[in-house]
Amino acid sequence: MNWDQLEGKWKQYSGKVKEKWGKLTDDDLTVIHGRRDQLIGKIQERYGIAKQEAEKQVDEFARSFRCEDATQERPRDDHEADVHSNAREKKRGAGQS
Repeated sequence: MNWDQLEGKWKQYSGKVKEKWGKLTDDDLTVIHGRRDQLIGKIQERYGIAKQEAEKQVDEFARSFRCEDATQERPRDDHEADVHSNAREKKRGAGQS
């Protein structure tokens, strides 16, 4: 997932951000609003870590969503498409007797 998508779905993902970085406040999440640089800055501030470490954590977090999205939005394979196509054909044929 890229940052534009994460920003667009910020309300959805802000709960997961709060789970990962519990020291972030609701006000922090409102200010961050899906912006990577803001998230990195707030993590640095709240956890007292270096910018590079905060960037690493944020990038790993974003990658976890990419993996999650890939499994949820996987395209049907040919077998699944055939099964669904056959089911539609049977429904059409049943009404034509």
